[in-house]
Amino acid sequence: MTILNGEMTMGYLMKRERGTGNGEHESALPNQLLRSNVNPFEARDESPRSTSRSPFPVPRSLRASRVSGFTLLEMLAVIVLIGIIGAVVVTQVGKNVDKGKYGAGKAQLMTLSQKIENYALDNGSPPQQLDDLMTKPANATNWQGPYAKESELKDPWGHPFGYQYPGQHGNFDLIFYGQDGKPGGDGYSQDVGNWQ
Repeated sequence: MTILNGEMTMGYLMKRERGTGNGEHESALPNQLLRSNVNPFEARDESPRSTSRSPFPVPRSLRASRVSGFTLLEMLAVIVLIGIIGAVVVTQVGKNVDKGKYGAGKAQLMTLSQKIENYALDNGSPPQQLDDLMTKPANATNWQGPYAKESELKDPWGHPFGYQYPGQHGNFDLIFYGQDGKPGGDGYSQDVGNWQ
């Protein structure tokens, strides 16, 4: 019998029958098999990861250490990449939020301007201040309000609208100051008036 790569050849599994003089048959196993410590009925490790060709089986603890995984460097690279993508997304979302607030502020300016004109139709002139849209002033004889809510007197960033009566550009000037809430500026801080 031959032992190759930690396995015995199929010859040891086959029984050789030899006849004795009395017609009885007996199985003969090679002496090498009887002397070796190899159990022919033990399952052999057939895993593709086992690259060792030694006559001794590889312990499970060593085979488990060969399992591939992510290295620390690969994990750090993925984390950095996720961080960069997150920063770009947050920046873009932030710009879109500002754009939306600026557009909403311009629309709110036109709505508030219409409410001031409604006040003027009822009372003969625009209010002295924007608070007169919510509470009846002493000189407003035909006040039909409230014409606006307190929240409507502030832009989407929470800044109050600018108001001037009498106005320089018309009967009254209503100004949306934009993101910064101050006169002047450009981009989303550019001022918009009801006369524009």
